[in-house]
Amino acid sequence: MSKLGKSLCILALSIAFASTAMAGTVWKITSLDWQPYSASTMPSQGNSIQKLRNLLKKEGIDLVVEFYPWARAKEIARQEGYVGYYPAWPEEVSEGFTASLPVDWSEVGVLTHAHSRVKWTNLEALFEHKVGLVSTYKYPEAIIKQAKAKPQNVDPTPNELSLLRKLSAKRIEAAITDPTVMHYLAAREGIDNIKSLKILKKMPLVLAFKNSPENLKLYELLNKLLRQ
Repeated sequence: MSKLGKSLCILALSIAFASTAMAGTVWKITSLDWQPYSASTMPSQGNSIQKLRNLLKKEGIDLVVEFYPWARAKEIARQEGYVGYYPAWPEEVSEGFTASLPVDWSEVGVLTHAHSRVKWTNLEALFEHKVGLVSTYKYPEAIIKQAKAKPQNVDPTPNELSLLRKLSAKRIEAAITDPTVMHYLAAREGIDNIKSLKILKKMPLVLAFKNSPENLKLYELLNKLLRQ
């Protein structure tokens, strides 16, 4: 066999070996029930999970997702064998983790019930009314500032379904969360008396990579795929 033939043979074997190795790669992450972005009960495990899974498939990587309450999901992701947690707002990337580029997008907005007298002017005026927040979420700083300034007007709830029911029952005048989630849950629950009042911010959804030497290459790979 000629030198050129040997070189081509070695190159082909190398490519085949690399492809086989990549095809056997599994990324294990944690997530939360945050429909329609992520959920164990949805066939796709959620729209944002599906986006990440499709992206990784381009490199022959399988995605395994474990679902937990959000605070627990972030703690379990610290354990050996986990790449990190997703989907997270940048504000929710804990110490010891690094945010990827945006994989998907969500929004933070103000919602009211259909008969609410609340009119949008600004956040300060909004918090003159009873406002519901999800207690496990880390909101943008401007929202946190107003919530701290008027704690008597803040109604913390453990999750978005509870927030939706409070708003629908007029126990609060407004809610701040992702409108897509609230409208999705409202349709599922047969609730038809909530409306979006104001979109406050478009929020990136990132994969929070656990800081470790082995994760550095995975972090760089995902960002490369996202730039493409």
